Amino acid sequence: MAAVRTSTEVTLNRVAIAAVIVITLIFLAPIYWIVSTSFKPRNLATTVPPTVVFQPEVSPYVKLFTKRSQLRAPPSPEDYAAAPWWERIVFDGGEKVNRDGKGQVQFSAYPDRFMNSLIVAITSTVLAVGMGTFTAYGFSRFKMKGEGDLLFFILSTRMLPPVVVAIPMFLMYRVVGLNDTHWGLIILYTAFNLSFSVWLMKGFIDEIPKEYEEAALVDGYTRMQAFFKVVLPEAATGIAATAVFCFITAWNEYAFALIMTNRRAQTAPPFIPSQVGSGLPDWTVIAAGTVLFLLPVAIFTFLLRNHLLRGMSFGAIRK
Repeated sequence: MAAVRTSTEVTLNRVAIAAVIVITLIFLAPIYWIVSTSFKPRNLATTVPPTVVFQPEVSPYVKLFTKRSQLRAPPSPEDYAAAPWWERIVFDGGEKVNRDGKGQVQFSAYPDRFMNSLIVAITSTVLAVGMGTFTAYGFSRFKMKGEGDLLFFILSTRMLPPVVVAIPMFLMYRVVGLNDTHWGLIILYTAFNLSFSVWLMKGFIDEIPKEYEEAALVDGYTRMQAFFKVVLPEAATGIAATAVFCFITAWNEYAFALIMTNRRAQTAPPFIPSQVGSGLPDWTVIAAGTVLFLLPVAIFTFLLRNHLLRGMSFGAIRK
């Protein structure tokens, strides 16, 4: 039998539902505006008042992936040797040499930056989650001297904003030759996400009863076999939730990518706003690049959505 509710309770529920709808629309308004701008003709992108009804077109996305010509001086032997293979193809393609001695090359910068973001974010997420899972298992199952201090030290790496250590890291990277490289960003993002991964995974592994592993050890499994065949399947939800948070952090990171990269390993976050100051900006193309940049995170989060609630509420219930 349904509970009897007073008219006041019904009114309050309706007001709460209306408030949730209004807040949701407010948060979705910027996303709608970016998506709609990416389909607008260029002359309607900055109209005042804003144009809401228009004939959509896909030309901004075509421009985003269309190769454009640029005059570039021939590279020095050192730059050619340091360039990745896909840039050497552009140099070797040479195409045309103008009277001023500069080569006319074809390029499309956004796909390269987008691919750099995928390489760096996926690799750093795999490394951070993998190392964090092993480290969390060690803290969860074995007692060691100074365990609390070690865990606090790991957590302390997240207490300072990235910009504080960006300049020292830039100077060190310049000495060892990791500036403007994929591995340079991967190492930074892995180190930055590792503390979060360790703490989150430790909470999940703590909730897995030790009796499962003890039974596996009695059956003749080694500690490593018990870890892979018993602990990992039980911790799959935690691994998925941790991967989502680590991927989002690495995908959206801006400060390190802006300071540590210039051309070859630059990711999409610093590249998209840099187009605003280069001549007369085409806001429709910038919006198209932003929409495409949002898709991988949205798809990845949607696929693992069932694990997110568990990831945010771990440790709330103890046996």
